[in-house]
Amino acid sequence: MSTVPGFAVQIIGERINPGFKSVKAFFDNEDLPAIQALALRQAQAGAAYQNVNIGARALTDPEFMARVIRAIQEVVSTPLSFDFPSKAVQEICLSSYSLERAGGMLPIVNSITEHRWDLMELYGRFRFKVIVMASERMEDGVARGNKSAEQIYSTAKRAALRLQKDYGMPLDDIFIDMSISAIVADTEGLNRSTLQAIQSIGADPELRGVHMMGGLSNIGQQLPSKAADGSDLKAGLENAFLTLAVPLGFDTVLGTPWRGYAPLPEEHHVLKTYRLFLEQSGSNALRAVRKFYKA
Repeated sequence: MSTVPGFAVQIIGERINPGFKSVKAFFDNEDLPAIQALALRQAQAGAAYQNVNIGARALTDPEFMARVIRAIQEVVSTPLSFDFPSKAVQEICLSSYSLERAGGMLPIVNSITEHRWDLMELYGRFRFKVIVMASERMEDGVARGNKSAEQIYSTAKRAALRLQKDYGMPLDDIFIDMSISAIVADTEGLNRSTLQAIQSIGADPELRGVHMMGGLSNIGQQLPSKAADGSDLKAGLENAFLTLAVPLGFDTVLGTPWRGYAPLPEEHHVLKTYRLFLEQSGSNALRAVRKFYKA
């Protein structure tokens, strides 16, 4: 397993995604060599997996989806993660995936929730790992968002044990997406709840072996690029979160392999301010956010 120096985490490479303008152009132009070069760069930078998302075109042009998967596997042996909520698309992805080219490593289905469980109907016909969203639960037949640490933890545990007991899936094949929120709008303590839930999951002996993951890019959305100390604020926030979360059991990042994730020293301005932010709620949380870029 490839890990990040300084952190005991693995990276699921996020770049094969039309959310990046340059990559959207690759898909629009059907530039498979450019997609292959990007996959190769992520592999060389240490990605343990590579997430594949071609956007809505996966529903209208399944053959192109299959071509993209085959092209990627021609140049890298990194196992792939298929990022689509559609069972039909996931079936195409899994059918196109070569276990042999991935060295026997299983792909990842990204992702299921308690109200979107139909993807598990593919398990048995195919073997795969799975990402479970802990941000939503089913309550009285209705999907509801999780806000408290207990809700996040309970949803994660319920889903993981269901996968283990009903499908025989090893806990090591289960990734819990902890859904890291943007701090600029976090007046309800969602970051605090996420970290508390990570602590609860990491301390639960019944969940030993399960992976905890998340995409970090949301955390610094709509904030200035520089912190008060002149450092890269968004990178600092991502590393501040990891500095607190990794010791609790968070072990997988959906991110850019060459991002430069590293633990922050205790005296680092962004880490100290993030700790202060985590203690606040409501308007006090917004005031704490301003301290990131005001000396």
